[in-house]
Amino acid sequence: MEVFDAIKLRKSVRAYDEKPVPEAALARILESARISPSAANYQPWHFIVVKDKTRREALAGGAWAKFLKESPIVIVGCGDKKKSPDWSTVDVTIAMQTMVLQATSEGLGTCWIGSFEEDDVKALLKIPKDFEVVALLAVGYPREKLDLVKALVGKRRKDLGEIVSAEEFGKPFV
Repeated sequence: MEVFDAIKLRKSVRAYDEKPVPEAALARILESARISPSAANYQPWHFIVVKDKTRREALAGGAWAKFLKESPIVIVGCGDKKKSPDWSTVDVTIAMQTMVLQATSEGLGTCWIGSFEEDDVKALLKIPKDFEVVALLAVGYPREKLDLVKALVGKRRKDLGEIVSAEEFGKPFV
């Protein structure tokens, strides 16, 4: 799959099939994060792969994270604030987005989760104090589910002219 195709196909998946993710696909997803760029090549990231049902249920405590209970894998992205205090969050984010695109190319769905209590996640997964929890990533095979908000309201992507300026803010990009 071409990268641009993966970008166009990617969507936030909030319903997952029980089918397990193949280990080879998971390895490629994690490898994509490992080879992602980082400031000064510090690679200030650590990723925790959570498959255990009890732990996934505990991670599903956030208001917008209930579906993590059914996601076969949750990847917790952590940034080493001691190693890279200014850039670890950005670097982890870049690596996680790379995982999203690789997962899409594997035929898997993902959903980026920011709805969590960091102290609870750190305690559950024994994350050291120098690390922050940047985001959680649900990974698995999508299960078809009616999205009532999208069905009723509809969602569109903004046109390029609405989000891009040339040379200065507000100057039309042609």
